[in-house]
Amino acid sequence: MDKYRVTLTAEERIALEHLVSTGKAAARKLTHARILLLADTHGENHADEDIADVLGAGLRTVARVRQSFVTESLRAAIDRKSQPPRPDKIKIKGDLEQKLVQLACSDPPQGRCHWTLRLLADELVVLGLVGAISTETVRQALKKTTFSPGSSRLGASRPRPTPSTFGGWKT
Repeated sequence: MDKYRVTLTAEERIALEHLVSTGKAAARKLTHARILLLADTHGENHADEDIADVLGAGLRTVARVRQSFVTESLRAAIDRKSQPPRPDKIKIKGDLEQKLVQLACSDPPQGRCHWTLRLLADELVVLGLVGAISTETVRQALKKTTFSPGSSRLGASRPRPTPSTFGGWKT
């Protein structure tokens, strides 16, 4: 027994058949259109297992497309859902970034010859500037700044000139 029965109107069926016949869309979108065409109750009503086998899709995908069509709309069943908003990915910015660069440019702790990412992360926590921070976050913050000891260039290494492949004819 199907929980969600797909019944396409004539316009929807024509639009889906046109979409599938042209084949100029994302593979996911085409697969969802084919699922709806096979699940339509006006034609031959196929079971989810048959649809999944024919199209090489998962059973859960077929069920989800059916449900999305019945509860929402044709567009929701075919188009991709937008990603939920992500929390702010940049943890070090503004004033904290300036303090990190100042700390990295200062003299290292007693007994060390230079700052390591672990030392910088631990020092930011000790100073109370952040609750907890990973070394990767510190690395990314330093990488995007113009911080590079002894150089005014961006990044950690200087670009090297590329040798020319065109040397001209030798006679």
